[in-house]
Amino acid sequence: MKRSNLFAAIGLVCAPLAAHAEVVLTTSLFQPQGHAIQRAVAQWCDDVAKGTDKRVRCNLLPKPVAAPAATFDAVRDGLADVSVGIHGYTPGRFTLTSIAEFPFLGDSAEATSVAYQRIFERRLAKLDEHKGVRVLAVFTHGPGDIYLAKRAINSSADLEGMKFRVGGGMVNSVAKAMGANVLLKPVTESYELMSSGVVDGNFLPAEAVVAHRLESFVKYRTKIPGGLYNTSFAMVINEDAWKKIAAADQAVVAKLSGEPLARLLGREWDAADRHGVEAMAARGVAATPSPKAFVDHIRSSTQSLEQKWIDAAQAKGLADAAAVLKEFRAEIAKVQR
Repeated sequence: MKRSNLFAAIGLVCAPLAAHAEVVLTTSLFQPQGHAIQRAVAQWCDDVAKGTDKRVRCNLLPKPVAAPAATFDAVRDGLADVSVGIHGYTPGRFTLTSIAEFPFLGDSAEATSVAYQRIFERRLAKLDEHKGVRVLAVFTHGPGDIYLAKRAINSSADLEGMKFRVGGGMVNSVAKAMGANVLLKPVTESYELMSSGVVDGNFLPAEAVVAHRLESFVKYRTKIPGGLYNTSFAMVINEDAWKKIAAADQAVVAKLSGEPLARLLGREWDAADRHGVEAMAARGVAATPSPKAFVDHIRSSTQSLEQKWIDAAQAKGLADAAAVLKEFRAEIAKVQR
């Protein structure tokens, strides 16, 4: 056999092997073990492994490879192949994603996440704010409320003399607009801040009270109808890792990502929120419904944030930003029906 024919034959034999080579995705999450995100990502990994006959599978690390604020860069730079990041932890980097963080969007993480993913695919993805990584899904946590150690909040006057931990993104602006004194820190520092008395309360979804071991410090919960805020997340994959996956298996991963993944993440968060509420109720922490005057104060003091987002989004290239925000709210209502 001629050498050229021999190499051609070897190529024919090796090609299928290369196409079906195993890809192990190093998966790093900063959320604690047992967290809703941990459960949802583990389920997605199982589904991917099953759908690809284990040609694509995850190696879920016991500890994160980077601090929460460095998540997107860690995936971009290949320190991890897959991770979940919070957009608001890197101020100034993301603008469009704040659409999912306004007050009063709804009471279900699943509904908000599915609607967010649909709007992202239709309207936001093309503007490429996640350049350097590939987005598998965007989603939100459940509606954020106020959790306190000393007293409940029933009016704007009750905010005086208190300090609150907030995460990044829109919640920081919402809190300041309300007149709250805030400390900008990742949720992973909540325990230390509350146990030491550095802060009097946290702006959180219900699940975070249990996930971050705050039950012994939280005595009061001020509930805002429709949520005081949401937090925007993205689950992303390294571009080079994606390219290593065979085309047929990429199709499987894509089918399991997008809206199905956003729904899975949102559903797990809703279940975790219910568990958080039950755990607080068992300790005698009841939700204090916010008086209409306080809700009206929040609404009026944060109304200008929408216009600021519209202006910033238009500057980023989203020409019809006001219409997109209206479309997003309509999509949430449609999913909740």
